[in-house]
Amino acid sequence: MVTLAIGIFAAIGLYGDAPDEKHAWAVHDWVRPKPVKVEPAPYVMTGVPSDAVVLFDGTRESFERNWCNDKGGKPGWSYSDEGYFYTVPGWKNGGSLCTREEFGDCQLHIEYRHDPNAILSDKGPQMRGNSGVFLMGMKNGFEVQVLESYTTSREAQGKPGYVDNYADGQAGAVYAENPPMVNPQRKPGEWQVYDIIFHQPVWKDGVLAHPGSVTVLFNGVLVQDAWEMEGLTTHRKRRPLEQVPTKGPLALQDHGCVVQFKNIWYRPLPSRWDNLTHSNMSADPAAVMALRRETAARLFAKIKDPAQVSADNLLALGQVVQYAYEGEYKAAFDRCLEAYRARKGDEAEVKRVNAGLDVLVRAGLICETCLVK
Repeated sequence: MVTLAIGIFAAIGLYGDAPDEKHAWAVHDWVRPKPVKVEPAPYVMTGVPSDAVVLFDGTRESFERNWCNDKGGKPGWSYSDEGYFYTVPGWKNGGSLCTREEFGDCQLHIEYRHDPNAILSDKGPQMRGNSGVFLMGMKNGFEVQVLESYTTSREAQGKPGYVDNYADGQAGAVYAENPPMVNPQRKPGEWQVYDIIFHQPVWKDGVLAHPGSVTVLFNGVLVQDAWEMEGLTTHRKRRPLEQVPTKGPLALQDHGCVVQFKNIWYRPLPSRWDNLTHSNMSADPAAVMALRRETAARLFAKIKDPAQVSADNLLALGQVVQYAYEGEYKAAFDRCLEAYRARKGDEAEVKRVNAGLDVLVRAGLICETCLVK
């Protein structure tokens, strides 16, 4: 029934929300150009970074400790002694699988595989090993689609084995928003690898400050390049962003297809919006100045005799005042500069001093006429 409905809507071009002034294509537009096929490098299993949080290391203990169903109970998926877990055959018998741990911005690594003998080809293209990697959870999250999409590329159209499917619903897509730039999927039965960099949307006082972004490397090939999210994931419709909790679980979708997963880990990333001291996006001038003064104090304390007149002392004081040209730092620098100019060193030394002081000239802290002549 579902497949028949999809086929009818696809045939007449009406399925998801229509094109609008900001979207040339409908959601799940069947006439949207398919990504071209590229061949990825051979699969090579690599290690785990030392600061990563391992969510599944291939053991049963890791599966049962870190994963649960969407209500926090025992996971409804199955574990294989070969080192992977997988969905239970049948339409949503196992339900979605979630991590017990919740997190926000992250680097995520996850690997999956489709059993060629368990792809439900006769049920329609969206039943070919369908699952999904949901960042921040199923309800309020963002999905990177999992699907068997090896033969959905534009070059395969009209050839034997071609599978027609909407471009924003194939593997590597930000579901319902953006197709992958290219299609680097390996053949069914081979392990596929996602490396995802995720930054969640940022809200300030209830107002969206930044939509967040997702970058996806699919089998080592970049397919999503800091795509800025337009909305929370849904099906057939555009669902605007809304303020949701800042942490959520990693969720894997049960779409009634058998998909196997292994080697799952993440690294928590600091939000770029938490950077208050060195960022065009989020810097707070008061926090910036506080850190500059702290740096100036630390550097000034290293100078054994601030009153000594020498090229090295002048440059050391110059480094201090570039952080805080004020108070005792300014007084010490000005005295040293005036005294050094009165009894300048040799030509090579003067050249070295002026090269350093030019930083202060360009910063507008001293004038060019202050350089040593």
